[in-house]
Amino acid sequence: MLKILAYSQIILSVILVISILMQNRGSGLSAAFGGDFGGFHTKRGLEKFLFFVSSVVGALFIINAIATLVISSQV
Repeated sequence: MLKILAYSQIILSVILVISILMQNRGSGLSAAFGGDFGGFHTKRGLEKFLFFVSSVVGALFIINAIATLVISSQV
């Protein structure tokens, strides 16, 4: 059971890193030279989907980490 949780933790961490890095498209070097308009906008399309996926995968990552701690303390 611990092996399954360990492997799932690795998979969730890779998915979480990828989904967070894909959101970071608007804050590159162009923002340093005035490319960012600095206003607020609503999330639409792919940006909204990536935000949702990151939230869900982050919650699953935390639940998986807690489950690993609980199960490993019982062994």
